[in-house]
Amino acid sequence: MKTRTLTRRGLFASTAAAGLAVVARPFIARADVKKVLIAEPVHGTGYLPLYIGMAKNLFEDVTVNIVTIETGAGHANAVLSGQAFAFIGGPEHCAFAKAKGAELRAVVNCVDRGNVYYCAAKGDEPTNEDWAGYFKGKTVATSGYGGTPNSITRYLLKKWKLDATRDVTLIETANSAILPAVRAKRAVIGCSTEPFVSQGVRAGIWGEPFINIPRMMGPYAYSTFNLRLDSIQKTPELVEGFVRGMMRSLKFVDAHHDESAELARQQFPTMPLDDLKATLGRSFADDMWSKDGTISRASWDTAKAVVMGAGILKTDVKYDEIIDMSFVDKLKASL
Repeated sequence: MKTRTLTRRGLFASTAAAGLAVVARPFIARADVKKVLIAEPVHGTGYLPLYIGMAKNLFEDVTVNIVTIETGAGHANAVLSGQAFAFIGGPEHCAFAKAKGAELRAVVNCVDRGNVYYCAAKGDEPTNEDWAGYFKGKTVATSGYGGTPNSITRYLLKKWKLDATRDVTLIETANSAILPAVRAKRAVIGCSTEPFVSQGVRAGIWGEPFINIPRMMGPYAYSTFNLRLDSIQKTPELVEGFVRGMMRSLKFVDAHHDESAELARQQFPTMPLDDLKATLGRSFADDMWSKDGTISRASWDTAKAVVMGAGILKTDVKYDEIIDMSFVDKLKASL
């Protein structure tokens, strides 16, 4: 896997032409600065605090590069194989790895809510909150099996006493294909994320979300930064430098909505402005991002309940076995 450093302007022009997206902030010469490679499953607005931290040079102790790997568990495997320093994903990936004998740890939070919304095709909206009655017999487009939107869907169906194979039809596909599935009338319900939610609303394909998972489920360890335990043991200063930068980035986004939106326009220049405004507006309203990097025990309890309820995680994994808040706790007083 090969990466290269680009200017921010050149980076996004190249992204469309390449399957691998690499993001880097402008080089600032420091003799003691170390480089880290972060693997992400998609390049999207959900990880905006990371991109803004890079653009604002908030990572003073490390130089951050990003590689986008859109192949299921490829981002986690890049860390397990030593090709990347950390990956963005739910801490359940650390639990999956532990079940197979590997040791990963989540060290700082990013997305602290379940970034999932359910929208109904125009004309097929629910008339009440009898979700079991509404979902039964319908076709639902959601992410691929193992993806968090899919897990949340299966968890809710089980909660409503519906069978995921007999009582509904699941179309398990890429997130970008969910809106087209509803547009083509292959599905009545779309389990999606931004910017696709707002795109569907503006195009009249579906209405505003009738189930808002961020509000329904509250704190949820949805996207954390996860790395190998031996990275903590062998290079604690490097881990601390990255965590410090992410905490500064999260605090900046929480305190500066307008400037964050302007920086987002620079990071996503091909996204229609209306889509970007709607995406960020919904994200801020739903408290999508962690404010200080903390991964709370309650947020893991929620995430664990989902993956265990969906039947994807088979054994109970305790908070302290996969989550290490020592760096965040150490740095809180100084930031």
